[in-house]
Amino acid sequence: MARSVAAKKSVKPAKPPYVLDEQVGFILRQVWQRHSSIFSRDIGTNLTPTQWAALSKLAETGPCSQNQLGRLTAMDVATIKGVIDRLTARGLTETSQDPEDGRRLLVSLTRAGQQLAEKLAPNALAITRETLAPLDAKEREMLMALLSKLR
Repeated sequence: MARSVAAKKSVKPAKPPYVLDEQVGFILRQVWQRHSSIFSRDIGTNLTPTQWAALSKLAETGPCSQNQLGRLTAMDVATIKGVIDRLTARGLTETSQDPEDGRRLLVSLTRAGQQLAEKLAPNALAITRETLAPLDAKEREMLMALLSKLR
């Protein structure tokens, strides 16, 4: 009887059906936390990733409605409104009436916003490079393709 108790104690427990460290959401959150830390350290000004997304998208596309900007940057209505309110308070964005639809407001970069977007683009590219630095060129390309497929 003592032998069977000792044998049971040395048996390795079965692997649980759900291991957090192996879950895609958990791994993506850890990667996002690392990227956010690099972003905060290196962006060069007091901007959040969502504020940078709005600035850079406006620099890329030009004026658009707040709703459209939210869709282009994957932000919900409340989030994009807060982002634009904060950027406008800083003098980086402004709104104007859409000449094609007087009921709609267009969001655009101010001169200061355009200049800041241009100035920070190299920093943002360096942040992406550092985030992906543990991967070789082929792995970076594959990761970006796979993540795009998961969107």
